[in-house]
Amino acid sequence: MLNSKYAGLLGLTVLGLGAATHSQGQNLGNSPYSRLGLGDTYFNAGGVRQMGMGGTGLAAPNGSQVNELNPALLYYTNRTTWEATAIGEYKTVSNSTTSQKTGSGKLGYLALSVPISSRWGAALGLKPFSSVDFESTEIMRVDNNPNLAQVLNRYKGEGELSEAYFAHGVRLAKGLSVGVAASYVFGSIDMNSSTQVVPDDVLTAGGDIDQTVLIDHIHYSDFKFRGGAHYRSKLSKTLNYNVAGTYSFQTKLNGERLLTLSRQTAVGSQIGENIVLESGEGSATVPALAQFGLSLDNNRSWSASLDVAQQQWSKFRAFNQKGGTVGVPLDDTWRAALGGEFAPDPGSVDSYFKRVTYRAGIAVAQLPYRPGGQVLYDRSVSWGFSFPVSATALDATILNLGFAYGQRGNTDVRELSTGLTERNVKETYIRAQLGVSINNRWFIKRRIE
Repeated sequence: MLNSKYAGLLGLTVLGLGAATHSQGQNLGNSPYSRLGLGDTYFNAGGVRQMGMGGTGLAAPNGSQVNELNPALLYYTNRTTWEATAIGEYKTVSNSTTSQKTGSGKLGYLALSVPISSRWGAALGLKPFSSVDFESTEIMRVDNNPNLAQVLNRYKGEGELSEAYFAHGVRLAKGLSVGVAASYVFGSIDMNSSTQVVPDDVLTAGGDIDQTVLIDHIHYSDFKFRGGAHYRSKLSKTLNYNVAGTYSFQTKLNGERLLTLSRQTAVGSQIGENIVLESGEGSATVPALAQFGLSLDNNRSWSASLDVAQQQWSKFRAFNQKGGTVGVPLDDTWRAALGGEFAPDPGSVDSYFKRVTYRAGIAVAQLPYRPGGQVLYDRSVSWGFSFPVSATALDATILNLGFAYGQRGNTDVRELSTGLTERNVKETYIRAQLGVSINNRWFIKRRIE
């Protein structure tokens, strides 16, 4: 029988998995904030291990899982490690008057790290860079025109940018390692804005109303670069400290844009030919990201980490427009997280649960959106586990789980000078990530005696 402590942890995990199984479709599920900028960008928050610790781990070495959060930590890779994850999310999107439940499920990331020598480790992988997934409807009355009942504005967007990377970590001196990562970012974003003007007589007769749709398609592809450093030393005989930092350089993503105007029926069937409004090349300026981390560990069973990050999204431009093609300027952001992990006895032979690694963390981030000048935040708590499946002198398999529960935005209401009402959007979410890490010793020189 499990004691109460393990039963509580098991119950929390089952709750998270149960919520994640409601996920459907691809991308994020309806996320209104992803309409701005490049969508919801990932804060270089690492993999499933880091998710369980609140997105921390910038200064926390680990030899059995891929930690490309900081390429300098690849030096600590002691076995060839392959890692893959799937992620699900279930959320409630709400404002002051209504709410909607939605979900998603997709591949998380793929990664492979290899120890090239005793001083050098490398990794390659594929992970998401940003996601766009939103759909909303706005209903407006036309003033001083008795023949028009209402105007329906619909906004819809989808797409994702992915990042394929190649990273190296090298030890320069005792306790000091540095790393670099080169990434190729690619993908497409599609955003549609449609307008329908609905007269009273058509509403009464139940007729169909044509709609005008503005279709904005952008494909991005270009390189970006990141550097990192890590220093490790002893505070005492049994206690180590780690200091680390990474810097993702500002980059311009080259893009090709096609902006067209289409006339469609109420059900989306096209009427006539599209009118091309804009077609050509441009770019999006992605601002630099600076991250700093501290951690303590006993080199065996536990570690505690504090990570902070800052990014100047006020410098974001897309196709020479501040704030991107939607035209809403963004602001600078920051993120802070505290987390840790603990394995009661990694070498235990009499209790499996003593070999399990338990993780927890908290995080708060300032969002780049300022509706009405108001600052919005993303606050979350997280937890996670690593379950050893098998282990020998040459290989090991680990099942990883990470969960996060949080809220971003709020449901505040503002009365505008035009007489209209503007309502903020709040997202309450639970995310679950399932991954597997497979470790194996390659390149073993065999001896015949």
